[in-house]
Amino acid sequence: MSTHPIGDPYEDRGNPIKAMLRPRRGSARYGPLVRAYVGLGANLGDREATIRRAVELVGELDGVAVVGVSSLRETEPWGPVEQPRYLNGAVAVETDLPPRELLEALLDVERRLGRARDDEERWGPRTIDLDLLLYGDLVLDEPGLDVPHPRLHERRFALEPLAELAPDAFVPGRGTAAELLRALDTPPQGTGSRADVVH
Repeated sequence: MSTHPIGDPYEDRGNPIKAMLRPRRGSARYGPLVRAYVGLGANLGDREATIRRAVELVGELDGVAVVGVSSLRETEPWGPVEQPRYLNGAVAVETDLPPRELLEALLDVERRLGRARDDEERWGPRTIDLDLLLYGDLVLDEPGLDVPHPRLHERRFALEPLAELAPDAFVPGRGTAAELLRALDTPPQGTGSRADVVH
C-alpha cells in the first residue's frame, strides 16, 4: 500500500514542526507531559487542506506540542451511509492537559473547521474528525470520553497511521499498534481491507 504524506504543515511559514517541541506557554500547568495520539479524518471539501489546517491548529493549542505527523491514506467510509472516501492519518502530541480538557480542545478545533456534531448523521460524512486514540497508558470509560478509543483495535484506517508513528504504542488490554495491525492483515475469509492505494 502506498501512502500520501501530509508533509510539514509549518514548512511554508519556515516554522519546522521540530520547533513545536520547545516549551509552550502554560505547558507546566498540570505536571509531566503525556504522549497522546489523535486520529485525523476528512471526506468533505478539500480533505487534505482541512487535515493540514487541523494539524496546525492542534499544534497551536496551549499545553500541546505536535511531535509526529503520519502519512495520509485514502479509505472507504465506515458504516452504512453512502458518502465520499476519506483521507485518514494521525498525529502524536505531548501534552500536560488532562484527557477531558484535551478532548474538549480537539472538539473546538473541529468546530473551528466547520464541523457541527449536533447536526450530523451518525456514521455520516465529516468535514473533519479528530479522535483521541490513546492518552499514555490511561484507560477511561466516562460519559463522552473513552480512552483508548473503543474501536481502535478494529479500524485499519486508525491503526495504520498510529503504527506508522509508534509501532510499539500500547493499546491497554489489546496489544501494540503493530500487533493489532498484523491481526487485521489476516481477516476472516471473505472480508477485505478498508484502506486503499492513494497515489
